[in-house]
Amino acid sequence: MGPLHGIKIIEFAALGPAPMGAMILADLGAEVVRIERKLASPASAVASRGDAGPPQGAPTPPRGAEAPQSGGSGGGPLFDPAIDILNRNRRVVTLDLKKPEGLAAARQLIAAADGLIEGYRPGVMERLGLGPDECLAANPRLVYGRMTGWGQTGPLASTAGHDINYLSLSGALHAIGEPGGKPVVPLNLVADCGGGAMLLVVGVLAALLEARSSGRGQVVDAAMTDGSALLMTMMYTLKAMGQWSQQRGSNLLDGGAHFYDTYRCADGKYVSIGPIEPQFYALFLHTAGITDPDFAQQWDRARWPELKARVAAHLATRPRDEWCELFAGSDACVAPVLDMDEAPKHPHNQARGTFIEVGGVTQPAPAPRFSRSTPARPVAPVPGVTDEGALAEWGFSPAAIEALKAAGAI
Repeated sequence: MGPLHGIKIIEFAALGPAPMGAMILADLGAEVVRIERKLASPASAVASRGDAGPPQGAPTPPRGAEAPQSGGSGGGPLFDPAIDILNRNRRVVTLDLKKPEGLAAARQLIAAADGLIEGYRPGVMERLGLGPDECLAANPRLVYGRMTGWGQTGPLASTAGHDINYLSLSGALHAIGEPGGKPVVPLNLVADCGGGAMLLVVGVLAALLEARSSGRGQVVDAAMTDGSALLMTMMYTLKAMGQWSQQRGSNLLDGGAHFYDTYRCADGKYVSIGPIEPQFYALFLHTAGITDPDFAQQWDRARWPELKARVAAHLATRPRDEWCELFAGSDACVAPVLDMDEAPKHPHNQARGTFIEVGGVTQPAPAPRFSRSTPARPVAPVPGVTDEGALAEWGFSPAAIEALKAAGAI
């Protein structure tokens, strides 16, 4: 059993960082029940919803990465919920929150939970009658996790946005890119995943720990703008020390240094190098066969662009895997840049079980690892179908479940 075994979480279906946060909690052993909007049939759930917008009856769409569901060619769903890895390890309850019976069922589930996660615009849950005031009144120990892009307060709180917008306000996006080029989008790893989901999880877990001693729950206001800014702490430290330039691609950790970047090899594939420490840098030069004495001036920033061009020319003389074989097992800080087909096959990842297959889908394994509390193997998502067993385990009698069915609430 995972270290969070016994913790009960209610998740309101959304897209992006909120379900990722719920996935992490579930991966670590928490029992997460995901409330999805009730659709006409399970088939229509797969066909018409990606990872669902707000539950049925929500007056405005979710925010942040929780955006319109359709995308791609033919107007199909952005995500197929049946293979959406972010939804693994959940039990699902579909509710029609327009119906009083569905709303009452949601409140009963929340009353039995330790925590709640929602990712809608500020005010949506309140208008549904499921805001923090109502929920904490019924369950004073509840930790109420709110995942948004701009936060619950501030001039932008009610406006739409996406990872790229939240990242823009933190200073992070401006800092990433090539010299003289435009800012480069780092996927949605920084705001959605790192500054969003990860810090939502940290906040919820911290509040759960505090509730054990105080007996009182609270609201966790997790904003991707705040989280992205926090992830930039080291860069702001370097700036305060005079060690960071606002010019992209001219700093130690943004690809400006010749010893900290990616380089194209003879076969068009890439290696990453990062021998920052002098002993690792010396080993890199020796193993790579770079003997020019100019490279002894590792920290002469004025020479970085010239030395970088010379490293690029040198590493372009051999294929990627040949370079990696040459550096294998050394402290030269060299690694192949793998694509998503290659990464699961790398010997190190295979040895650690970094990737697993669930329901025929290759995906990252739960992390981190624990010496005793080993989480169970993830379970593939089962969207759009109410798990009546979950309702029963959370306190619903057989008669109550039948009444919900009769009312069309589930």
